[in-house]
Amino acid sequence: MATFISVPLKKSSEVDLVKPLSKFVTSTYPASEDQGEYLRAVEELNKLRKSALGRPLDKHESSLEILLRYYDQLCAVEPKFPFSENQLCLTFTWKDAFDKGSLFGGSVKLALASLGYEKTCVLFNVAALASQIASEQNLDNDEGLKTSAKYYQLASGAFGHIKDTVLSALNREPTMDISPETVGTLSLIMLAQAQEVFFLKATSDKMKDAVIAKLANQAADFYGDAFKQCQYKDNLPKEVLPVLAAKHCIMQANAELHQSVLAKQKKRFGEEIARLQHAAELVKTVASRYDEYVSVKDLTDKINRSLTAAKKDNDFIYHDRVPEVKDLEQIGKAALVKPTAITPPLSQKFSDLFEKMVPMAVQQSMSIYSQRKAETVNRLVGTMREATNLCNGVLASLNLPAALEDLSGDSIPQSIAEKARNVVQHGGLQSIEQLIKDLPELLTRNREILDESLKMLDNEETTDNELRTKFSQRWSRTPSGDLYKPLRAEGANFRNILDKAVQADQVVRDRYNTHCDMIALLCKPENELNAAIPSANPTKTLQGSEVVNVLRSLLAQLEEVKKERETMEGEIKAVTFDMSTTFLTALAQDGAINEEQLSLGQLDQLYGSYNQRVQASLRTQEEVLGKVQTSHQEFSSLKQSNADSNQREEVLKKLASAHDSYMEISNNLREGTKFYNDLTEILLKFQNKCSDIVFARKTERDELLKDLQQSIAREPSAPAFNVPAYQSTPAVPSGPAALAPGPTPAPRTVFVSGYSAQH
Repeated sequence: MATFISVPLKKSSEVDLVKPLSKFVTSTYPASEDQGEYLRAVEELNKLRKSALGRPLDKHESSLEILLRYYDQLCAVEPKFPFSENQLCLTFTWKDAFDKGSLFGGSVKLALASLGYEKTCVLFNVAALASQIASEQNLDNDEGLKTSAKYYQLASGAFGHIKDTVLSALNREPTMDISPETVGTLSLIMLAQAQEVFFLKATSDKMKDAVIAKLANQAADFYGDAFKQCQYKDNLPKEVLPVLAAKHCIMQANAELHQSVLAKQKKRFGEEIARLQHAAELVKTVASRYDEYVSVKDLTDKINRSLTAAKKDNDFIYHDRVPEVKDLEQIGKAALVKPTAITPPLSQKFSDLFEKMVPMAVQQSMSIYSQRKAETVNRLVGTMREATNLCNGVLASLNLPAALEDLSGDSIPQSIAEKARNVVQHGGLQSIEQLIKDLPELLTRNREILDESLKMLDNEETTDNELRTKFSQRWSRTPSGDLYKPLRAEGANFRNILDKAVQADQVVRDRYNTHCDMIALLCKPENELNAAIPSANPTKTLQGSEVVNVLRSLLAQLEEVKKERETMEGEIKAVTFDMSTTFLTALAQDGAINEEQLSLGQLDQLYGSYNQRVQASLRTQEEVLGKVQTSHQEFSSLKQSNADSNQREEVLKKLASAHDSYMEISNNLREGTKFYNDLTEILLKFQNKCSDIVFARKTERDELLKDLQQSIAREPSAPAFNVPAYQSTPAVPSGPAALAPGPTPAPRTVFVSGYSAQH
């Protein structure tokens, strides 16, 4: 019988994946067919975890398939959700596979808000279950040997992968079972067992003794390396070390046995005896020291029979000198095994539940691209609006076009009448005053949401600091102050945005107060407006003059420029382009996204021509306005100037300026209202984020407090002291209890016996 080491599974506490993941889906993706599909996928993921970890698993390939599918899904979902302590916080709790706990407390366990930790522990269970399946195989047949070797190599690869990734995945000290030292040793043990299985297959297939000797010697080497790694460490159950030592000797003995056959074939009878004697010493050591773990009776009998026959033949026939073991030629080695590479998907039946969902890297790039696009649009639109306001201001200061329409001197100029009608159509004073009244309420609502969000963080952080002071180093989780830094930075940014918005609101109010009287005048009936405008001497002599015709032509050109800008603004705002495909392609090809380079290149393609058109529009306006000012000087010199006409012109200028200010103030207030409403939605998401992390921290805190209380309960309350001898003499029980044996401690490593070929 051959003894093989298999590893026990880690146990995990139940975790509700549905609530936090569903919350992220509904807040990130708008209500649509995709959202429904993602919510169903979340339910399936939760079921998959329960199937993989929420029940005992049979030592069967179908159970391993469930574990592999769950591991693959974790790998696939990791880049698509923002799993972290301060974003999407999911706390996973796992027990140490080799720790069985004590009478007063639970076993050693670790709770971490890390998907990397969950992946590591699931992969540990993949390796552990693979080792158990391999150890269950019937090694008397070819199929069993192949299956066993396959799963030992998978276990070796999985343990090796954990060794290479566990520290970066956890960013803190792991439990002993998944520490690099432990899983590194387990990886070597599994590789040694896979090599031993190949040795058994070669023996079963009656391959050449030279080949079998090399396979056995390589297995001995692997077992020896594993033995050295855990010889002076207490990171594996105590039963492992003697088994490794025994296997090292057994494989060496097998190598010597088969090499002795080769020596006999080459008529090196002394070497044959020396190798058989060395093999006999090795199995004798195993029998005397490790008989409790490994039986070598069959191998011992085989070696002794061969040694007796060899000695007899040499004594009577060959008389060949028997060399020292140290003088024998080294037996070669042949490794037919290697750890299986852990490259997801590991399951052949894997299908990503969230296949349509784009990775977080793409989502983040899309978000930054959207900001860049909005900034580009705002810059172009803002430049055009600023230029139009400048144009309107210049014309209002020159009383144009009203001065050209006011040649009679006693009626409302057409442009002023149109401006008055425009103000009334947009709601007049009442509309602006209502918008101004609403702004403080919207501001207050946003401030309250922000204050409440930050207060939640403050309260939780205060509790965390109090417990850290109380328990000192035992309070081992990440300080809340460190964890909340990104959220506090986000909150400070929101506070800054609100402060700037308040200042901007005040500027708009001041401007309104400046023009309020004139805006009110524009809202009056036409006869009252006409009466409020001073009359002046007519200047009909200018009607049809060249300078008037030139000014009218220039003003028409400016109106055309403004209309083109309105059309262009609509086109610029309507431009759309889906960058997700570009970002996904870059991520697939390069493993990373150069968002800045890709976004700026695409935005230049989309808006480069508009930028040129905006600049051309500015140049045209500057040129035409220059001509307007020159022509206006000539026009003014021809007009009969007196006090009445100057007073009338001044009022007309103020009315034109009041109209332009009204339109701008009205737009500013509507944009401000939209800004506050949009910010409310963003702040509510921020509040949810704060609420979620505070809830997760509270759950983690309660779990840690429970563990600390159990740990404190396990500690001795007083130093050890000597008990008098008479008190320590056990009383002899009477009755049936005297015959009852004491409890037998459970073995800390699973040992599964498989069938081996006769060596």
